[in-house]
Amino acid sequence: MEDRLHMDNGLVPQKIMSVRLQDSTLKEVKDQASNKQAQILEPRPEPSLEIKPEQDGMEHVGRDDPKALGEEPKQRRGSASGSEPAGDSDRGGGPIEHYHLHLSSCHECLELENSTIESVKFASAENIPDLPYDYSSSLESVADETSPEREGRRVNLTGKAPNILLYVGSDSQEALGRFHEVRSVLADCVDIDSYVLYHLLEDSALRDPWTDNCLLLVIATRESIPEDLYQKFMAYLSQGGKVLGLSSSFTFGGFQVTSKGALRKTVQNLVFSKADQSEVKLSVLSSGCRYQEGPVRLSPGGLQGHLENDDKDRMIVHVPFGTHGGEAVLCQVHLELPPSSDIVQTPEDFNLLKSSNFRRYEVLREILTTLGLSCDMKQVPALTPLYLLSAAEEIRDPLMQWLGKHVDSEGEIKSSQLSLRFVSSYVSEVEITPSCIPVVTNMEAFSSENFNLEIYRQNLQTKQLGKVILFAEVTPTTMRLLDGLMFQTPQEMGFIAIAARQTQGKGRGGNAWLSPVGCALSTLLISIPLRSQLGQRIPFVQHLMSVAVVEAVRSIPKYQDINLRVKWPNDIYYSDLMKIGGVLVNSTLMGETFHILIGCGFNVTNSNPTICINDLVTEYNKQHKAELKPLRADYLIARVVTVLEKLIEEFQDKGPNSVLPLYYRYWVHSGQQVHLGSADGPKVSIVGLDDSGFLQVHQEGGEVVTVHPDGNSFDMLRNLILPKRR
Repeated sequence: MEDRLHMDNGLVPQKIMSVRLQDSTLKEVKDQASNKQAQILEPRPEPSLEIKPEQDGMEHVGRDDPKALGEEPKQRRGSASGSEPAGDSDRGGGPIEHYHLHLSSCHECLELENSTIESVKFASAENIPDLPYDYSSSLESVADETSPEREGRRVNLTGKAPNILLYVGSDSQEALGRFHEVRSVLADCVDIDSYVLYHLLEDSALRDPWTDNCLLLVIATRESIPEDLYQKFMAYLSQGGKVLGLSSSFTFGGFQVTSKGALRKTVQNLVFSKADQSEVKLSVLSSGCRYQEGPVRLSPGGLQGHLENDDKDRMIVHVPFGTHGGEAVLCQVHLELPPSSDIVQTPEDFNLLKSSNFRRYEVLREILTTLGLSCDMKQVPALTPLYLLSAAEEIRDPLMQWLGKHVDSEGEIKSSQLSLRFVSSYVSEVEITPSCIPVVTNMEAFSSENFNLEIYRQNLQTKQLGKVILFAEVTPTTMRLLDGLMFQTPQEMGFIAIAARQTQGKGRGGNAWLSPVGCALSTLLISIPLRSQLGQRIPFVQHLMSVAVVEAVRSIPKYQDINLRVKWPNDIYYSDLMKIGGVLVNSTLMGETFHILIGCGFNVTNSNPTICINDLVTEYNKQHKAELKPLRADYLIARVVTVLEKLIEEFQDKGPNSVLPLYYRYWVHSGQQVHLGSADGPKVSIVGLDDSGFLQVHQEGGEVVTVHPDGNSFDMLRNLILPKRR
């Protein structure tokens, strides 16, 4: 804010402070306002306001300089008078020069200037909206606006982050809701640290010279656009501006928006042509309108989108304008709306839109990139320290005693991949790398928005598992955190590593990804005796963990119909449609004991770009008029570990048949017929799991075949079991 405050003598304030006017001064201001003609006040020897500076704050430039005093402004907006004689001051013998103090890019501040009195040295920034406008470049008429003063790429003269302005129609609650929807989807596509997204109101669009500081104008309203505002938008285009129309009435160049009632609020198949002429096919929600061809020909290679119907209704057009690079991409499909939107009418429509949600973002990013924005992957977040936490008070002292015996002279426990350095506190100067991470042992120093230790404690009902927590806001992968501890920790301590985000998350086949906030990410350490029911059937561990995730959700009272399921061999699915999570198991046999790391990640609150558990809760509430509450990752992780311990106990006591009924209740494959190997392979029916946990299929000739998960990947969409490439 300070860099947008200017005084006519060239000084720039370094710090903004709030001020409190004395009663006598407030009375003077009131008396002044009642006078029809402004009067210049004589400077008073005593200050008429009290300023309480912040501790250690820098003083304002000109605090003791009479030239920093603000003169009562002229009545005309934008007055630039330099000085005017006034009475002598006790601070000096000569006349005092008065200078305006104003926020050059804020209309409200300019209006406020008309009631500023001489004794107010500093302006408060409270309640002044952070707008991207600059009055120094005001345009006087549409005629002037259509004559661009510069060519080529637009320049951001203010030095602020490039602006994306969102116009969503008249000022109403409905428009405000639409603004939040559009802003949310754009923030998922571009780096919000590189761009600033503003709500462009109609009066500001008409009054303020926003065109010089706008990289992209987004128009998302069905309302008819007033003629004067339409001319303003066209002037912006003529200067090389970029426009994205989202289900809007805005159009130009002879294109017309025509209504087709049969399409309104229906899910349709869209064929979208990218700039390189490759195609993306996806399900979209139609606005009920389409574009009719005009005299302007689309530029070769321009983006296009049409419905996959007999009329091939045109829904996305890419239209150039003028000679300075202006262009618009106009859409009549609701790319801005999530599948959970209230206007999505049926569960079938929700399923279709959710299945295409990733491709919806692909189309949006292609459009934004074509319009000159960067949609590169956001910068990988910085790693954070680990915190050593305990879910039970009685385990804390034994834990610290064990730790004291196992760290080396530098307080570290080392493995082949990672060194954990245990410290009582963390200072930001200590470097954190993927190979060396500090672990803070002082629990009182722990606080996180993403992990509530008390919620975890209340919902963890285990004898051993998950009692000791290593938590990080950002870590490479939870699988690696326990690597150096898995052969040393006492079994009763039950270590678990939990993270809010991972930068190198691991999956089957060595896949890696950046795990977003909202995903429940954990790695659990367990020990299984070799000569036990489960020790003889280790592949069952991944099945037990998968079913534990589903049971943890569906065993919550009233959540039993949330359609969460397991898919062989190690996935958690929404119905049989979309993956919502997965399990990865690494086991090492040492002597007579399997030391096993169970990595698990499933989407809880991160709705985009695919799907999460809370999406299913929201959709269930909408379809059944229910009021189920959204779930938390820390709550569910505790429940999953609790369910898993019970399943392991039952398996060890009674073998596979004790848990298979629950597994079959939740799996997606009952009665399914598939082809082995390829579409031309033998047709088989899925039977279930064999005694070792591998998938069994029944061939038409009567033979039962066991399929190992390490050699096959399951493709639900094509109904195939395919050999995994090595």
